[in-house]
Amino acid sequence: MKGFHGRGVGRRSWTTRRWLMTSVMAALSVLLVLGALGAWVLHRASEVTDQLTERSSPALIASLRLEKALLDQETGIRGYALAGQLSYLEPYMRGIEEQESAVVELERVLHDDAAGRADLAAVLGATERWHADIARHVARTEPADMGPDMVERVESGKPQFDAVRAAAEVQQRHLEDALRAANRDLDEVAKRRNAIFVAIGMVIVVLAALVFEGLRRGVTLPLERLSADARTVSRGAFDHPIQASGPADLQQLALDVEGMRRRLLAELDFTLRARAKLDEQAEDLRRSNAELEQFAYVASHDLQEPLRKVASFCQLLQRRYAGQLDERADQYIEFAVDGANRMQALINDLLAFSRVGRTDGDHETVDLERTFGRVADTLSFAVEESGATVTHDPLPTLTANPTQMTTLFQNLLSNAVKFRDPEVPSHVHVSVAQSGEMWEFAVTDNGIGIEPEYAERVFVIFQRLHAKDAYPGTGIGLAMCKKIVEFHGGEIEVAPGHSPGARITFTLPVADAPDDALDDPADDTPGADPDRETEHKTDHETEHETEHENGAVPDHRADAENATGHTTADDRDGGRT
Repeated sequence: MKGFHGRGVGRRSWTTRRWLMTSVMAALSVLLVLGALGAWVLHRASEVTDQLTERSSPALIASLRLEKALLDQETGIRGYALAGQLSYLEPYMRGIEEQESAVVELERVLHDDAAGRADLAAVLGATERWHADIARHVARTEPADMGPDMVERVESGKPQFDAVRAAAEVQQRHLEDALRAANRDLDEVAKRRNAIFVAIGMVIVVLAALVFEGLRRGVTLPLERLSADARTVSRGAFDHPIQASGPADLQQLALDVEGMRRRLLAELDFTLRARAKLDEQAEDLRRSNAELEQFAYVASHDLQEPLRKVASFCQLLQRRYAGQLDERADQYIEFAVDGANRMQALINDLLAFSRVGRTDGDHETVDLERTFGRVADTLSFAVEESGATVTHDPLPTLTANPTQMTTLFQNLLSNAVKFRDPEVPSHVHVSVAQSGEMWEFAVTDNGIGIEPEYAERVFVIFQRLHAKDAYPGTGIGLAMCKKIVEFHGGEIEVAPGHSPGARITFTLPVADAPDDALDDPADDTPGADPDRETEHKTDHETEHETEHENGAVPDHRADAENATGHTTADDRDGGRT
């Protein structure tokens, strides 16, 4: 098959489809010719078989029946003439009936055979002459009139009946010749049929062999060479070229694969150069992260120390010289104290925001029922002061960072309590439902709500929608919630269309609690919080931070050396409206 081993599409080469179509058309042409011959021989065999079974054989059988019927008639007439008894006429009468039946059958099968009809006419003519001269006269004669004259009359009709026999023998001989000819034709047709069918089978075998060999050389071998080249490339020999062979379309396929190999080789080279550059950038990022870690340490210690001193001495001024200065001086001192406290709250919240996913990355089994209980204890003062009611569905156990789960629920619940409607008793509910591999949580309140245009903005850091005088806070709370949820593989959003109030929904992955989960005895102690963050904090700082989370006003009467100004979840409004 020419064209199957060319190197390059530029050479004249048929496509696989063209080869297949040409091969199929040639095979169909040969098969159509052989099929026509087969149909002809089958038709001829059917005709000869019909001639044999529907004409020759029935005609010969009917001729023999006619001859027997005539012999029965002759026997009956002869016996009646000799014995003079009517019972001897019964063979004659049956012979008449058999003759009529046989003649009807012969006329049916010989309707298109002129020679056969002529032979039948000769037999019937001789029979009619014998009937007219002898048989009918004897049959009509009464038994009493029978005598030697009637016997002599019957004997005189013997030549006439011999003529009937002779005509019947001629008819049977002709019918036997036709039967033998039909048998010879049937044998000849059978031989031709067998020869044609054998030829058809041989042609089909040859065509199958040619098709198989053509497909092997034109399709299989080129594909095997293409596959071998592709496997060589896939093993890492990216500079190994892909050779084109076979029909034009397979050559084009090989060239396309070769083009893809060259493109991938170029992309790989670019990727290697980019990876080297990324490694350099990663090293720079590691150094930058180390510097940020140092900055966080400094911010949590060294930067807050001057702030604490400013706040402490301002409080001392406020306490010691209260009433001795004018009203404007007292106002200035109050502004200074408030600014120092808010700066400390902002620094603490920024540190907490930066630690999400960085320093608190360990996950463990967390019972959200206990987490919710600790958060409720922490927010009990704010809840009692606002007159709010906080309820929840049975909460699941999952695998998460316990500190971040506490921060997440504390921020969401404190926001729901803080942004309440003064005209309506506040109610906050935490619901949960499982959906596939995720838990779907919702924190719903009946407060002032969130306008739809601010649904995305509330999760952006430092985005506030209210003045700090109306609703205090740093604008980091919901941003931290979003960071915590996404760090755990979930999503958080403001549920659209909820009214009155707001509904914050978020998802967390499902995780079955292990049977051998350890219970921390400290968890059973009211107010115990094993999840609280202790990095860079003293016990006194943590205690004062908890007081501020509960809504307590900073203690301006404290000694300057012990004054602090931490704020946490209750101030993280994240831009609620």
